[in-house]
Amino acid sequence: MFRNYLQIALRTLVKNKTYSFINIAGLAVSLAASIMLMLWVWDELSYDTFNTKLNQIYKPSPTFDKDHKQIWSTTPAPLATFAKREIPGVEDVCRISDNGDMLLEYNGKKFTEQKTCYADPSLFSIFDFAMISGNRKIPFTDNRSMIITKAAAERFFGKETATGKVVKVNNKDNFTVTGVLDDMPSNSSIRYDIIMPFDILKEGYSENSYWKSLDGDWGNYNYDTYFLLKQGTNAAAFGKQLADLHRKNQDEEFVKDLFYVMQPMAQMHLYTAGGEDNGAQVVKIFFIVAIVILLIACINYVNLVTARSTRRTKEVSVRKVIGAGRMHLFWQFITESLVVFIIAMTLAVFLVYAVMPFYNGLSGKNLTFDFLDTRVLALTVVTMFVTVLFAGVYPALMLSSFSPAMALKGLIPGLGRNGTFRKTLVVIQFTCSVVLIISTLIIGQQLEYIRQKSLGYEKENIMSFNGRNFTAHYEAIKAELEKSPGIAAVTASSNDILNIQSATGDAVWDGKTADQQNFMINQMDVDRDFMKVMNMQLVAGTGFTGTPADSSHYILNEEAIKQMRIKDPIGKRFNFHGRDGIIVGVAKDFHFKNMRTAIEPCIFSYKNFWNWWRFYIKTNSNQAPQAIAAIQQVWKKYNADYDFEYRFLDESFDEMYKKDSRIAGLFNVFAAIAIIISCLGLFGLVTYTAETKVKEIGIRKTLGASVSNIIILLSKDFMVLVTVSLLISFPVAWYMMNKWLTNYQYRTSVEWWVFAVAGISALAIAFITVGSKAMRAAQNNPVKSLRSE
Repeated sequence: MFRNYLQIALRTLVKNKTYSFINIAGLAVSLAASIMLMLWVWDELSYDTFNTKLNQIYKPSPTFDKDHKQIWSTTPAPLATFAKREIPGVEDVCRISDNGDMLLEYNGKKFTEQKTCYADPSLFSIFDFAMISGNRKIPFTDNRSMIITKAAAERFFGKETATGKVVKVNNKDNFTVTGVLDDMPSNSSIRYDIIMPFDILKEGYSENSYWKSLDGDWGNYNYDTYFLLKQGTNAAAFGKQLADLHRKNQDEEFVKDLFYVMQPMAQMHLYTAGGEDNGAQVVKIFFIVAIVILLIACINYVNLVTARSTRRTKEVSVRKVIGAGRMHLFWQFITESLVVFIIAMTLAVFLVYAVMPFYNGLSGKNLTFDFLDTRVLALTVVTMFVTVLFAGVYPALMLSSFSPAMALKGLIPGLGRNGTFRKTLVVIQFTCSVVLIISTLIIGQQLEYIRQKSLGYEKENIMSFNGRNFTAHYEAIKAELEKSPGIAAVTASSNDILNIQSATGDAVWDGKTADQQNFMINQMDVDRDFMKVMNMQLVAGTGFTGTPADSSHYILNEEAIKQMRIKDPIGKRFNFHGRDGIIVGVAKDFHFKNMRTAIEPCIFSYKNFWNWWRFYIKTNSNQAPQAIAAIQQVWKKYNADYDFEYRFLDESFDEMYKKDSRIAGLFNVFAAIAIIISCLGLFGLVTYTAETKVKEIGIRKTLGASVSNIIILLSKDFMVLVTVSLLISFPVAWYMMNKWLTNYQYRTSVEWWVFAVAGISALAIAFITVGSKAMRAAQNNPVKSLRSE
């Protein structure tokens, strides 16, 4: 019996090639698109889930104001030591300190490693990083041992056994490899290739230091700390205990309102420490888009099946007359739907495999597709169930239930004639498409707004790099480089201008009030020419002069002056890090962090250049190659062991929003797919309409109707439906995009013209789709359509 169902289903598909193509192509493309979107969503949701104790791991983030407006991501080192000893809820704790670039040497070969850190041994007991060799319980034998990843081991030692090998670090100390980790997963929030003992940092303290020991240094918030809390521990209450413990050991006004926000590690990838969105909304949007694309394809199938159902009533009637039962007919239509779905699914699988390399390049991920993955199978089964339910069961029940005598007399049941159901589906379909068009336009507009917005300094023709040994010879190198062809100016600072990572509360000024005790200010030490080279504007004062007096001079930005409530600031006393000085300039506000955050207070100070590690070279227009060659020549003289790695500021700025750009690119692609699938369905429906009105069109043409009259006849109903979808989609899109834009502190506005462009585009796409088929129907010879009954 099933073989018979299958044969009839295949014959029906072959006989109706246009409808078969539309249904199968639409379903195949939508399934492939949805699978790829869901792979992206699943990857985003999978971060850190490989850790079996994930739900017990929390990262404390200190905040110093009652409103928790400014939250830091790092903590002081002794917080972990004291908390483990004094707070009962702690099962274990791990501190990590990013070490940046590191030079390693083995057998005369030198390697520069970027992903290096110092970490407590508990890193390997709290987190489930797979260890290939070594002792997980005692990973470090002493302070001159290290753990490396499999990839790093292959770079250094090739096929040789890594454990036991001795590596020289930064041309100074020898370290022994005591273990090899499997490469840390790409969906891990913690990713390093070289891990060294955290206790090494203790060697940087002495009795002559301001802070006598690492475990006594409560003033430097430099370390990522992860607590493994005991089951049942209240995280919020624990954060309060941490703050009380901190105040107990550092009894200063600065930490009076200190509070530790406890962020679950499970939320770190998609949320900020304060609970704000940091990607979760995009994940939700992409999930919805995946569902919408599937929905649009299913709507196509349902529309075409129900529309064509009237043309099969006589077929069904004849089969009933010769003895076919209702269940036989029911399973026949179900089989047809299953065949369509299975063919579409097979094509979708091949399509996903084919485009996966391109998709990974577009998304910036390294996703893999496995059809036997339980999640993919679940998505397939659910989609098949929904498709068969609406496109198979519904028409199957209706067509198998009517009286054959009525159908043979031309009295067709309501399913085919009543177009309300199909019209509703078309409206839903195009509403989704128009929302996607509007969203695409606004996302692109926001990214362009960010790229074009003035940062408050110049980013074109300025290259930036880590100076390394340049720092110790700053003045000589600056003088030499400024004489080189292609170089207009040289300056340096203690921070990256695009992302200042250092802040302090150690500032005192005349008139500072009690509510300003927790005032935080971002800090940056700069060369005397820094503001001039970066083309930063002063709204008051003269700035640095290059004289010894600059060591007690400070430049603050407008936001700092505003929050400190200082009137006429130039010449006013200002104490910074215990050093008295005066305010000599007020800088116009500039962006030194991601556009998602508001401009914060910032201070420029002038100190000895040992702290200026970030170099900025302004090149003459069109002479960048000469400038790079000149820098490389000097680089080899002072930094022979390191590769010269640089990046222009405009490139670095674009890199900050690379993820946003990739998301916009993905959104554009999948929005286009949704629109194409919608047009396929519309084309199928108008094709069906034209076929059912062949004789009507012939009679009208015979009576003098023009081609344009016929096109209007076939198009007007569909254009009305698209217009209705516009009216519904506009407020929906406005609400969604306004909510999305709240992720950016500095954002574009949702303009009326976006809706006008989207509306005109949707109407134009629909009219071209409908009009092309209507044109062909209108140009047919009426004699051919009227010569047979």
